[in-house]
Amino acid sequence: MCGITGWISYDTDLTTRRPTLEAMTRTMACRGPDAAGTWLDTHAALGHRRLAVIDIEGGKQPMAVEHGGRTLIVTTYSGEVYNYRELREELAGLGHTFRTHSDTEVVLHAYLQWGEAFAERLNGMYAFALWDPRTEQLLLIRDRMGIKPLYYYPTSDGVLFGSEPKAILAHPSVRPAVDAEGLAELITFTKTPGHAVYKGMYEVRPGQTVRVGRGGITVKRYWALEAREHTDGLDTTVAHIRELLDDIVARQLIADVPLCTLLSGGLDSSAITALAAGALAAQGGGPVRSFAVDFTGYTENFTPDDLRGTPDGPYAHALAEHVRSDHRDIVLDTAALMDPGHRAAVLAARDLPNGFGDGDTSLYLLFKAVREQSTVALSGESADEVFGGYRWFHDPESVHADTFPWIAAGLAGRFAGGNATREALLDHGLLAKLDLRGYQDRRYREALAEVPYLDGDTGLQRRMREISYLHLTRFVQILLDRKDRASMAVGLEVRVPFCDHRLVEYVFNTPWSMKTFDGREKSLLRAATRDVLPGLVADRVKSPYPSTQDPHYNEALRTELKALAADRDAPVRPLLDSGAVTEATAEGAAHDIRPAAELVLGMDAWLRTTGTTLEL
Repeated sequence: MCGITGWISYDTDLTTRRPTLEAMTRTMACRGPDAAGTWLDTHAALGHRRLAVIDIEGGKQPMAVEHGGRTLIVTTYSGEVYNYRELREELAGLGHTFRTHSDTEVVLHAYLQWGEAFAERLNGMYAFALWDPRTEQLLLIRDRMGIKPLYYYPTSDGVLFGSEPKAILAHPSVRPAVDAEGLAELITFTKTPGHAVYKGMYEVRPGQTVRVGRGGITVKRYWALEAREHTDGLDTTVAHIRELLDDIVARQLIADVPLCTLLSGGLDSSAITALAAGALAAQGGGPVRSFAVDFTGYTENFTPDDLRGTPDGPYAHALAEHVRSDHRDIVLDTAALMDPGHRAAVLAARDLPNGFGDGDTSLYLLFKAVREQSTVALSGESADEVFGGYRWFHDPESVHADTFPWIAAGLAGRFAGGNATREALLDHGLLAKLDLRGYQDRRYREALAEVPYLDGDTGLQRRMREISYLHLTRFVQILLDRKDRASMAVGLEVRVPFCDHRLVEYVFNTPWSMKTFDGREKSLLRAATRDVLPGLVADRVKSPYPSTQDPHYNEALRTELKALAADRDAPVRPLLDSGAVTEATAEGAAHDIRPAAELVLGMDAWLRTTGTTLEL
């Protein structure tokens, strides 16, 4: 998968700045534990940390194509292009020769053949930089769905870039600062494409290219969701979705390292695991390896709530037995979730305290355990956004609310195992200055203005096209970023088959009535994969990623919050409502503070460890 970084400066001889480039590259070591590489020219410095997945020996980076002793193009590349074999064959027919078997080299030659338009030919998850010494221009490219992250920071004479903000922040000229808008983006449960929270920093949007030259920076979209007439009947639609899924999963099983699936026992991960098991069997391979996360005593003492009606364990085991996978449960306890080292690792991985509390820590620990046996994992992430799986898709009040539906449904608190708002412990004056509701509303209006429609989109069909678009361009970004950071923190590559752009485009344009033809969530996915699933799993109601129900976890949070409140030097202290904190930490306090406490504790650790300045 890898981590990339670099520096373009038209006023500096960068061949003298190797120590700075190496410092930036070192921040990406977790993303690429297998090898490090740098490439420097007068005005370009590229760094790379490698997680070797394809062509272990030949895929070292940065990689260049040379001709006649002259460098034509060089890249620092992260990700996987799943159709690289077809592209390689096509390019070879056009006269290109290859010295490796890596997809990285195919990307280089594709650029040389087709120019910037080559991005439209790629199928995969990727974020990379191409430096063309002939024109002295840099091209940054990110995959269509934003599976892999990529950030950039314009300078007076060029740009800094990296897979994660920490690579850019390692440059001596950059100081971490967050203004009021950045803090609002951090606190609210929105994800604004292009917004990096840190002042002066930007995110390359999904499906976007950023070209840097002496004349400045040019941004271009090479892909976006479009509204197209859906003419297939129900049976044809279901069959086509299954054909796509079979092809997608088969492509994403290509790896020269051990591979597995992440199995929760829900419809999404079970479908991927079952299809992977079938594809491997057809190839004459061994059983698919699968992993699930669980908590000590979780299944035995599970209490249903309005988000999670069932524990995952029994369903994961049923699917594993059905497809005969080599399955393992990763069982965590509260001590592991509250371990300061684990939480610090999560914060370092995410760069910002905008996560899901114990959900982030448990995901990190799951991936850490998986990495001991596998280098690549297939995930069921994004099926809910594509097929309409979340409960608020089917709640008229949330659907018709004049805001993001997940915010209307109160997800920010409930996903983390509680009902409180994330900002419940913050100072009222600060909240008034940030105007979180106003910020959410502006971002919501921006998103609605982008939605493509057909002339026949009216009523519920029109609104559900909007709801789908909001999830596919905003909400899914929250989860993809979370999964990428937690997995790459331990050098695990997680692939997301449901984000294949062909599937996303097709289902986006399928009428809502067809997506719910059986009166349930994810009707099309269930119909397309029911034949490979046990009935127990195929008919299971959606249950989000689990959150611990151990009361000792809440008690531990309250104890930490009380210690924080007593620390006069705590950097987060000026941002807090002291009365709310006192009430929350009082002996016998019963009201739910979990999401708010996790945010505050995370913000304090972030400010302590990064030296970030809040410019409010």
